[in-house]
Amino acid sequence: MSKFTLFIMACCTSLCSVGVHAQEVSGRVISINEMFSLADQNSKSLRPSVTGVNEAREGVKVARSARLPEIEASLSFSYLGDACIIDRDLSGGMNAPMPHFGNNFAIEATQAIYAGGAISSGIELAKLQEEIAKLDLENSRDKVRFMLVGYYLDLFKQKNMLRVYRQNIEQTKQVLRDIRAKGSEGIVLKNDITRYELLLANLELTHTQIQNSITIVNNNLTTTLGLSNTITLEPDTTILAATLPVEDKENWTNAAFAHSPSLKQLSLAVQMSRYQDKIVKSERLPKIGLFAGNKFDGPIVIEVPPINKNLNYWYVGVGVKYNIASLYKTNKSINRSKFTIQRTMEQYDDAREQTELAVKAEHIKYLESYVELTTQQKSVELANQNYSVVSNRYKNDMALITDMLDASNSKLSAELLLVNAQINTVFNYYKLLYISGTL
Repeated sequence: MSKFTLFIMACCTSLCSVGVHAQEVSGRVISINEMFSLADQNSKSLRPSVTGVNEAREGVKVARSARLPEIEASLSFSYLGDACIIDRDLSGGMNAPMPHFGNNFAIEATQAIYAGGAISSGIELAKLQEEIAKLDLENSRDKVRFMLVGYYLDLFKQKNMLRVYRQNIEQTKQVLRDIRAKGSEGIVLKNDITRYELLLANLELTHTQIQNSITIVNNNLTTTLGLSNTITLEPDTTILAATLPVEDKENWTNAAFAHSPSLKQLSLAVQMSRYQDKIVKSERLPKIGLFAGNKFDGPIVIEVPPINKNLNYWYVGVGVKYNIASLYKTNKSINRSKFTIQRTMEQYDDAREQTELAVKAEHIKYLESYVELTTQQKSVELANQNYSVVSNRYKNDMALITDMLDASNSKLSAELLLVNAQINTVFNYYKLLYISGTL
């Protein structure tokens, strides 16, 4: 095989390996709204809640079926033994032949006309359960979205930290090269070089840890969104430049009262307890219904001797039922339902109060994050100025290596705190959206 052929094969192999690697790992810039849309479609955490809505919807159909007539049918065949006729003093028994084949067929339909409001209350109760199931889906969706926002901003933070550390590693390497050059001239001590080498090693270790954290967060995001783990997600950098609204806390509180799924669920729970109370009270009311039926029996054994023929008859009528025991049994259930209503109302009032407190607290933190952001921006500006001054003084042999270390650490710390402040501002905004039910 010629050298030219080997060269061509090597080039093809190299290109193929690059193509395979490009297929295995791909980057994708994703916005928060796009992330929400993917989560709504693919998140396994939402599937039980979706099934719960379908289950509750079928529950409404089941409750409505109570208005339909009840139809019962029965069919039986039997063997009848001979009868025995005995005197009243239990003496003088004699055998009385019976037709041995017996049959019975009956069909009866009943239609409830009035059930004390139990059927209507049961249907309304099922409808409220469907609404609660929908709110549970909405609540689960908000939880998943808020969790994803946490992952998303954490990924943003980690990638920015990685960028900052890379810059500082390059700066540290440059300073280390300068120090080593001076060390070869005998200007600096070996100990100074060692200290900077230690700083570089710590920076590289932290750089590796950040990369591992990015991999973990990326896996969490792709798995929740139903994407391939080979995709590397990139946050939309325009989010930090977006202008976030700073509304009055009363607006956020009113939004929470109007949209919070948890508050809506508790409000529906109060209504459910009232319908439950109506169902309990209906036990004290009479039940009225229509009925109709047909029976086909044989033989006719009410005659002596029995008549070996079939008897067919039909009937219609109106029935009234009243449970007299409900007069002294239902009182306890009614008293319990009153306490149930009171408890659910108290739970709603408490949740409303806690929601208001949470919104106010998060609104304060949201405004505080803007102050922190402004402070950190100024800190970075000062840290960069300080690092530039100390670096120039060190190059002119007017500063010690410890001064350079302090300036470098201050610069790194200020840059990281600025990134955190930017991310915290966005996070606090989305936390307000989550608490107010408008995420």
